[in-house]
Amino acid sequence: MNPQKEQTDILELTLQNFKQQVIDTTEPILIDFWAPWCGPCRTMKPILEQTAQILGESCRVAQVNVDEQPELAQAFGIRGIPNCILMRGDQVLASYTGVIPAKQLATEVLHKLK
Repeated sequence: MNPQKEQTDILELTLQNFKQQVIDTTEPILIDFWAPWCGPCRTMKPILEQTAQILGESCRVAQVNVDEQPELAQAFGIRGIPNCILMRGDQVLASYTGVIPAKQLATEVLHKLK
């Protein structure tokens, strides 16, 4: 791991670390389901980084590559990408589909966490 990584880094979720990073914690997490070939998904990458900065410590931000983790995409019924899901533990609090500006996404996430 790079010691110079900042707290706003986006966590990469896999089938192997999903339970530990999402289900077994009470910290909220915003998970972006994406694929490298998806243009709108590539547009979301800097937006997610901005969203993570805005959210700070109130919510972690992660990504799931649907091509590499099809089981996770299937488990959440992901049919279109980009698709962000807000979770706390094993509960889905909200779902956001498409490209959403960082400020709007962060505002909606914070509202759901109240």
